Amino acid sequence: MEPRWTKSVCMAVLWSGCLLCVIFVTGPACAITVYADSEVIVQNGTTAVLRCTFDSSEVVTKATSVSWSFQSNQPDSQYYSAPYVIFYFADGKAYPGQEEFKHRVQFVGDINKKDASLQLSPAQFSDNGTFFCDVKNPPDVSGTQGRTELRVVQKESLPQTNTKIVILAVCGALILLIAVAIAACFAVRVIQNRHDYEGCTSLEGASSEAPRPLKKAESSREGTRSTGPLGPLQGPVIYVQLDHSGSKNSFHKMEPVVYADIRKN
Repeated sequence: MEPRWTKSVCMAVLWSGCLLCVIFVTGPACAITVYADSEVIVQNGTTAVLRCTFDSSEVVTKATSVSWSFQSNQPDSQYYSAPYVIFYFADGKAYPGQEEFKHRVQFVGDINKKDASLQLSPAQFSDNGTFFCDVKNPPDVSGTQGRTELRVVQKESLPQTNTKIVILAVCGALILLIAVAIAACFAVRVIQNRHDYEGCTSLEGASSEAPRPLKKAESSREGTRSTGPLGPLQGPVIYVQLDHSGSKNSFHKMEPVVYADIRKN
């Protein structure tokens, strides 16, 4: 009896563990997640877009539905006590709810792209409050609603911080681009001047070295001229053939470099 009882207990524990695993594994898959902007600020009389997207593990079908509700934050409003449905979308069709929002709401999302956004135009001061976005995608029917706090203000009350930051960022980017361009032009000019300077020094060196042989030639000519007679030549010039080898069979070279002058005594 004892072994059978132990076996039955083990089987019960095993089946319980399997059931818990199935619940924990399949439970999150049946939940839908809805995302919405936490706060939207618009000017009175303009268009407000209430963005809402969702994430579901199931394929979107005609059974997917979207419900938008509104609860005012003004105590004297009829929507203050509890949220009221102002828009409903199902089976590819839109169904506006309360009369106050009937002609001012428009569905601008795309269910196939998991977008359930709503447009409110024109926005009024009475629209200040919380908008709730609820999406059902069977069998994903459980999940948290998206909440958006809408603030309808006058033009003077609109926050200017973001605009100033954008303007400053654009100006800073332009200044940075101009500084980079100036630095690049300066670097190119310095490199070009350096190349030009190196070319000039090489040419100057070549030109300074070239005349040196000429000066030597001129000095040699001046030397040869200085060895000659200072006075005017009074007779014919005689050119002599010289033998530099000193042998009899050597080849005689003509060197018309030796000259003599004959002067009359």
